[in-house]
Amino acid sequence: MHAFDVLGDPVRRRILDLLADGEQTAGSIVETVREEFGISQPAVSQHLRVLRENGFATVRAEGTRRLYSVDATPLQEVDAWLDRYRGFWSQRLDALGTELRRGARNRTGQTGRTNRKAQQG
Repeated sequence: MHAFDVLGDPVRRRILDLLADGEQTAGSIVETVREEFGISQPAVSQHLRVLRENGFATVRAEGTRRLYSVDATPLQEVDAWLDRYRGFWSQRLDALGTELRRGARNRTGQTGRTNRKAQQG
């Protein structure tokens, strides 16, 4: 399965979001996903299996609990694919950053003038 096939499912993306915050028990993942998506425990387990089998998640046993964590290795494939397109938005983000800094300077300058007028008045 290609990385985008794995990531194309909103449930699997949500599970990866949960795992990005740190290691999670299978039970906590199931609880969150069942609440948000209304799917059964076996369906969540199936999504976890797809993530494991495609290298996006790892699992380790701790007693009777199964602890899942994200494995970012397949995300490098996604990042490499996106690299070709990154130029389309990076210039716009750079321009946005420039405008935000300009606006901040203008607000700071206006605040200073307003404060001076208030002190003089």
